[in-house]
Amino acid sequence: MFSSHTLIRCLSTQACGALSGIRVLDLTRILAGPFCTQLLGDLGAEVIKIERPGTGDDTRAWGPPFVGPEMSAYFSVAIDLKKPKGRELLLELAQKCDIFVENYIPGKLKELGVDYDSVKQINPKIIYASITGFGSSGPYAKRAGIDFIANSIGGLLSITGPEDGEPCRPGVAITDLTTALYTKGAILSALFYRERYGKGCKIDTNLLSSQVSVLTTVASNYLNCGLKAKRRGTAHESIVPYQGFKCKDSKYVTVGAINEPTFKKLCQLIGLTDAPNDPRFVTNAKRVENREELIQIIGDKIQTQTLSHWLKVFENCGFSYGPINDIDDVFADQQVIHNNCVIELEGHNGLKMKTLGHAVSYDNECHDMLTTEFTAPPLLGEHTRQVLQSVLNYEDSKIQNFVDQKVIQCLK
Repeated sequence: MFSSHTLIRCLSTQACGALSGIRVLDLTRILAGPFCTQLLGDLGAEVIKIERPGTGDDTRAWGPPFVGPEMSAYFSVAIDLKKPKGRELLLELAQKCDIFVENYIPGKLKELGVDYDSVKQINPKIIYASITGFGSSGPYAKRAGIDFIANSIGGLLSITGPEDGEPCRPGVAITDLTTALYTKGAILSALFYRERYGKGCKIDTNLLSSQVSVLTTVASNYLNCGLKAKRRGTAHESIVPYQGFKCKDSKYVTVGAINEPTFKKLCQLIGLTDAPNDPRFVTNAKRVENREELIQIIGDKIQTQTLSHWLKVFENCGFSYGPINDIDDVFADQQVIHNNCVIELEGHNGLKMKTLGHAVSYDNECHDMLTTEFTAPPLLGEHTRQVLQSVLNYEDSKIQNFVDQKVIQCLK
């Protein structure tokens, strides 16, 4: 049985995509690392996912739905790295790979003899990416790191939630995903560097630094003006009005009037024609200063009509607006459908399953940037035998010997 917190997809063996011919050895688990390597796989890289025999990636036990691991573009290879022969096997695979991605606590892979220095000795051009919770050095380096804790230490929780309420966790593991994107970008840069100069490198990313780096305006306000941000619900710290408003039917509409013309247009459409000339609201600085009064005035007006009414009124208005969709509304949204945000896969035993598609599209001039064929997430150890045969040229007898010694797990 294979299972998951999030159903994603597995790359087909078809050779296509911008990274076709690039092989990735993936020792990551949970989300930040697997999401990074998923994106590399979407671009055509061949990703060999190393999993623990018997249990595999932790996300196989998360659900519902219990339908697939938190990974994409993966060939699942189950190797017991606690066994010396398992580590030797891993190093053999590392010799055949372009990229090595791991998210162990700093120092753990050195104990196992598969750290950067060890891998570099056998593969000098390897691009070795380490994802940690807090950094490879420093006072927190040896701590286990997860998204939620990085959010709390990095300040995100303190500015997320209702104004008079408790700190709130964002609805998805946004810091994991941000770190994945940083790591993917760093790996692509390292590939370009290697192509130009013929050298591999070591890449370090961590959840805490990723989180702090995206504090953006909140950080700038504090570092330069000493202004400490606070929780404001859906509102923006530096722009007013820029938040969600409750409608007559208890649904919410979001509006973002980011400058004077858009503020005037909003006021015109909701029937507050005098507001733009009110001395309290004539500039954004004044609107921020008099936030409570303005939000009350706008909120009272919005509550006189339903969400559907305001969506019609705001059509082609020139400023950003939208409904606060529930998840079922998201996947029924006409733009989400148009953007092909969801793809359907055929899983094992003919099971149909849906998952999220790649968020970037390319024009016809570079239509083959992405891989074109996806299949279901793999079963644990589904590709162990295939990878050892095709990558390392192992004979069946040698593979079976490893199975008998419980160094590897193959799908029966």
